[in-house]
Amino acid sequence: MTLIRGGYDTTPRGTSPSRRVMIVAGEASGDIYGADLVLQAHLLDPGLRFFGIGGVRMREAGVVTLVDSADMAVMGLVEVISHFGVISAAFKKLKHILQDDPPELLILIDYPGFNLRLAKAAKKAGVKVLYYISPKVWAWKAGRIKTIAATVDHIAVIFPFEVPLYEKAGLPVTFVGHPLLDMVDVNMNRNTAAIGFGLDPNRKIVGLFPGSRRSEIERILPTILDSAVCLMRQFPDVQFVLPLASTLQDSDILPQLAESGITSLVTRESIHDLIRACDAVISVSGTVTLEIALIGTPMVIIYKLAPVTYMLAKHLVKIKHIGLCNIVSGKNVVKELIQHEATPEKIAAEICAILSDATYRDVMKDKLAEVRSKLGRGGASKNVAQLMQKMISTRSNR
Repeated sequence: MTLIRGGYDTTPRGTSPSRRVMIVAGEASGDIYGADLVLQAHLLDPGLRFFGIGGVRMREAGVVTLVDSADMAVMGLVEVISHFGVISAAFKKLKHILQDDPPELLILIDYPGFNLRLAKAAKKAGVKVLYYISPKVWAWKAGRIKTIAATVDHIAVIFPFEVPLYEKAGLPVTFVGHPLLDMVDVNMNRNTAAIGFGLDPNRKIVGLFPGSRRSEIERILPTILDSAVCLMRQFPDVQFVLPLASTLQDSDILPQLAESGITSLVTRESIHDLIRACDAVISVSGTVTLEIALIGTPMVIIYKLAPVTYMLAKHLVKIKHIGLCNIVSGKNVVKELIQHEATPEKIAAEICAILSDATYRDVMKDKLAEVRSKLGRGGASKNVAQLMQKMISTRSNR
């Protein structure tokens, strides 16, 4: 890769610089959505060249990643401060490219703390901005809507209730559907999925989903593993499975797992098959909870923040729920245990209730089934790719 005019030459020989698109996804879920978007965009225009911030999935889709999203995936004031050097360097690198070697379009995926600053830089550089998966202004920092309207050219939202928020601000907005609807296969058989992972379908299977950020692993995984220890007292033959996100290394997980004494399958393979194999899941709050909901596996949602971050969040967050399935439904579909409530005993008790009480489990499954119907028809990545193509065509024809 050759350094040019403060940026990087990300365009292969024979390809017009006007076909370059900068794309930024700072976390594991954004990496997945970004990869699918790039694949759909290449079906419409094989000549496009993507570069920016992403992870394994986006690289596999052909994105030149100047910064790895694994180094950017942090949440909370304390965590951001500790990673300030990496995040600042990434911002400066992309800002220089926008100024000195501007792409045709900037696509931002979630990650608002970083991406809204980059949108301002793009605005100054005269680069069009398409924001996909908007900041959660309905949860907190509603004032961001003004910033978004001033710096973003079009916003693609994945929840229908987001549309009027941006229309009121005068920002072009399109509801594209939720990308998970195209990615989650809800027709898998539980026993077949279990056997595929070498698990015994006649024994209970519990998923331990600690998140995709290293800060989450450090803060929350010990509690999840302690919960598993408690659970084994009630279900001695229970089997545990733990998915490892693309943003994490084996070394982020295995030492804690070994210290706990828990035996668990750890895998990066086929997370949706893994979810289907489970009878219940302990999951941190995040996009994965919606994947679990779409598959219909009962769960408990937990989360812990640094104490300072949690105190700030209590005053700033204006919604009752943190789990996406609960937010979409507008009611308690699954139990949430946050901060001091997220104790091993309470987490294990909820999983025990799911595993042992058929009525409780079936009611939860029925509520999870309702969530899917509220998320549209799918086709999100294709819809965003079409928006992107229109924006590039409009700019090229000026």
